[in-house]
Amino acid sequence: MVTFTNSRLQTLFENLSGKQVAVIGDLMLDRYFWGSVTRISPEAPVPVVEVDSESTRLGGAANVANNIASLGGTPFMVGVVGDDDSGKALTTIVKESGFPSEGILVDPARPTTVKTRVIAHHQHVVRVDREVKHDIAEGVQSRLLDILRRNAGKLDAIIIEDYNKGVVVKSLIRELVEFAKKNGIIITVDPKFNNFFEYKQVTVFKPNRKETEEALGVRLNDQTGVEQAGRTLLQRLEAENVLLTLGERGMTLVEGGGQMTHVPTAARKVADVSGAGDTVISTLTMMLAAGGSIREASMLANVAGGIVCGEVGIVPIDAGELRTTVSNL
Repeated sequence: MVTFTNSRLQTLFENLSGKQVAVIGDLMLDRYFWGSVTRISPEAPVPVVEVDSESTRLGGAANVANNIASLGGTPFMVGVVGDDDSGKALTTIVKESGFPSEGILVDPARPTTVKTRVIAHHQHVVRVDREVKHDIAEGVQSRLLDILRRNAGKLDAIIIEDYNKGVVVKSLIRELVEFAKKNGIIITVDPKFNNFFEYKQVTVFKPNRKETEEALGVRLNDQTGVEQAGRTLLQRLEAENVLLTLGERGMTLVEGGGQMTHVPTAARKVADVSGAGDTVISTLTMMLAAGGSIREASMLANVAGGIVCGEVGIVPIDAGELRTTVSNL
């Protein structure tokens, strides 16, 4: 367990300012309908939600970018949207937020990924997804890489945010890792099942429990199994570090030298786990870019994930709240 002095926390949080982090992956638009339920539909045994308000937010890899900004950094989103109203809405939010939009390409061959959530009395009622999952064309991959190469000198880190929606494909992964290593840039990964073992030699590989169980074909029922899985991933992927997120059981960090650290969960209350993984990878990467050690970055990311689990809907971490919470531990 890492302990922080006030001066160390001050240094890390001051160093966050202005860090530029590229987020490449599946950009999404999150739509919300907020309301209440007073009756069951006569047409089917389902609740009738009377909508009080609607809201639209950045989701998926775009939510990772939102977290980077809330921590004081500058996110550089690299991904695609469709030639549709949802794509225009996402791009408008990006520009209104003051984020660079150069890396967002319009791909007429696919719709913008949209997740629509209906929430009543602070509880999810249903989620409706609009998306396609086929791989982006080679030409689009090349354009995304060209954008990164043009901005190499500005970047402090790269996050690959893979939701299995078709943007993060095998050939692109290899190019991204090679690009990061060539330019001495931190590269972290939030993986999904399809490309799980393609992320070789990254700075931090951050799978969750479910993804790890599916990829390795094991059940992580106890800490011994978790640690063995972490060592297996470290070896197979030749990663510098592996950070396994375990939900209510916290996180386990496996470092390249073999050191193992378990970080208990920091969630004070759990209202909604949506977006917690986005907050964890964002905080982890930003803290590494700010000069934090992998253990410091992992603990701070764990606390940040716990904080956002207490909020309904997908919200970014607040840097001030994060610092105050860590100071009071």
